[in-house]
Amino acid sequence: MKELIPADKYGVFADTRDIARVNSLYVARFFEKEHFHVLRDIAKITDTNSGLSKEFATSNFEPAYYKDSTGRKLPCYMMTRDGFTILVMGYTGKKAMKFKELYIRRFNEMEQFIKTLVTARREFPLLTENINLLHENPKPYHFSNECDMINRIVTGMSAKEIRRLHGLEKGKSIRPYLTDEQIKMVETLQKVDIGLLVSVPDYQQRKRYLEWYKTKLMERSA
Repeated sequence: MKELIPADKYGVFADTRDIARVNSLYVARFFEKEHFHVLRDIAKITDTNSGLSKEFATSNFEPAYYKDSTGRKLPCYMMTRDGFTILVMGYTGKKAMKFKELYIRRFNEMEQFIKTLVTARREFPLLTENINLLHENPKPYHFSNECDMINRIVTGMSAKEIRRLHGLEKGKSIRPYLTDEQIKMVETLQKVDIGLLVSVPDYQQRKRYLEWYKTKLMERSA
């Protein structure tokens, strides 16, 4: 399965459909179970006689494969939060409870990351694509920092502040609330920032360059 956001050390990742998932191999490792036992548990859960709907099983337990140390192609599953929750429901003991809590926290963090990425991709598609290329393991702030910087330069406010001003819910696009001139400036600075991300790693320096560039563009159009 292709990954939008790479798997962390717990096997939690985001697929290309913006869904947080976890690899069954990692669940077996952290819950100290043999992987074939986890596969057996999933087979029981997804069996047509288990009572679970086919739709739920298909949506939340996606079959996949991995190669072991000998190069053999072996089965595993990529589970959503709901699939993971049903699987580990019967895992008991202090250690199991500890890892249930840990994984719930990781799913929360990954889903928040996905929301950040989806919003950034909608407002700054070119910039977002290049941040993904530049960072082997991008973090939420890689996207939010750049987007907020450009929004502040153009509008004087972050996206969060603009949403608050207009009574918009979190994640709602701010684009309809910008003027045509602001949208054009945002798109221009986005393209400039793509080049700066490669050549100018310092955030504050990039900000100064973009502020200077905006000033020059406004002087030229005046």
